[in-house]
Amino acid sequence: MRRALQKKFKTVAVGGTFDEFHKGHRTLLLKAFEVGEHVLIGLCSDRLVESLSKPHVTAPYEQRLEELKKFLQERKLLSRVEIMPLNDPFGVTLSEGCLDALVVSRETEPMAIKINEERKRRGLAPLNIVVIEMVPSENHAPISTTRIRRGEIDREGHLLKVLPNKHKN
Repeated sequence: MRRALQKKFKTVAVGGTFDEFHKGHRTLLLKAFEVGEHVLIGLCSDRLVESLSKPHVTAPYEQRLEELKKFLQERKLLSRVEIMPLNDPFGVTLSEGCLDALVVSRETEPMAIKINEERKRRGLAPLNIVVIEMVPSENHAPISTTRIRRGEIDREGHLLKVLPNKHKN
């Protein structure tokens, strides 16, 4: 009889805006639950989102939180998660002993590296970093909220408008 695979980490963290909750977000979160027994989700506060100067409007915190909770509830993951407002890019990552790993996308990997540099500066052990590749859309460019907000793709990465072909005669 095979033993069930044990989770790799006791507690992992993932953070983001989670606006226009899309396939890339779902992939990132499911990876966090795959590698962690308990998952801390830092959801960017409206104040933090404002400071990030995103190239598009962002849904309010409460709306993003509801969509996130709905996804977790549908997958029966609420008992393994703690969602907290993220008021700065570091969140709880600079606290000792509360995390074993960060789960990030290739796009946000540089922030995970910054977190570990700051942890080292403070005399804390580095966190493990689990990186997932960006989820591609139909045209192989990464799915992103910006592209969804521009009307290029839907939340599943399907193309919504044909971009002009520069090579036409």
